[in-house]
Amino acid sequence: MKDNAGSELKAKKPKQEGHIWGSMRRIAFILGSGLLLSVALWNSVMWHLQRFWGASGHFWQAQWERLLWNFEGKEWILFITGAALVPGLLFWAFNGLLLVVDTTGKPGCIARYRIQQGKNQPVDPVKLRQSIRTVLSNQYMISFPMVVFLYPFLKWWGDPCRRELPTFHWFLLELAIFTLIEEVLFYYSHRLLHHPTFYKRIHKKHHEWTAPIGVISLYAHPVEHVASNMLPAAVGPLLMGAHLSSITVWFSLALIITSISHCGYHLPFLPSPEFHDYHHLKFNQCYGVLGVLDHLHGTDTMFKQTKAYERHVLLLGFTPLSESIPDSPKMA
Repeated sequence: MKDNAGSELKAKKPKQEGHIWGSMRRIAFILGSGLLLSVALWNSVMWHLQRFWGASGHFWQAQWERLLWNFEGKEWILFITGAALVPGLLFWAFNGLLLVVDTTGKPGCIARYRIQQGKNQPVDPVKLRQSIRTVLSNQYMISFPMVVFLYPFLKWWGDPCRRELPTFHWFLLELAIFTLIEEVLFYYSHRLLHHPTFYKRIHKKHHEWTAPIGVISLYAHPVEHVASNMLPAAVGPLLMGAHLSSITVWFSLALIITSISHCGYHLPFLPSPEFHDYHHLKFNQCYGVLGVLDHLHGTDTMFKQTKAYERHVLLLGFTPLSESIPDSPKMA
């Protein structure tokens, strides 16, 4: 019996070590690839963008100084406009266009890119109205006060309305750090919300939409909206003491990207929403945004075995991927 137990332990140990080394190799590959890509971009695209930024930098600096002069002594109004109102307007402008397609099915040239065919055609108007009320409540009863509350902390840490705009390279570095922080905080908070203790009471509300649409990206329980929507996006700017210009761009990008992830259409030349759409369909896969942590934790293994994974690419043509890479007859 002892010999058998010993042989089993010896058999398991190399397997465990292999698993650890495999994870380390994946991490090294991801970080190494990112470093090589950064170096390549630094010597090509970055050079051209830096020239453009340098040529237009004086113009933007002059416009920013004019704004500061107009809002002198009332910088908090400028902050709220840039950190809350501008991203909010962009969110509704983008999702307003999507809602036209969701509710009418027109124009057909966009509707044909629907991921889950046969669902939300058209969207249930009663369910949609109830969802929009929740989204507006989250935005103006939770997000807006949180942005107002964020201002004194940023003011104390580094003043988001300081006179000097960030340099181009610092702005890119900030966006990279904001993205990484959001990925980590969103993945783990989101996965925690899928624990049975929290799912039924909190996160189930968001998953009422198994075929998501753009506007429901902010359709969530108030606790989830704070812990999994707002905090992952706000922690980066707070830690970095970011300038208002960086905060405005970051919050706007975050809202547009999460809308694309939920929109239900795999549109040409936009980031693929297949990853998060599959999460709404299956619930227990694809918890993150970038997919890096899902890869390392193995929470995308089922997704990688599907046609949706093959379609999870940037569409560079006008033929819907649901036609060029259709589901198998059984899945359909």
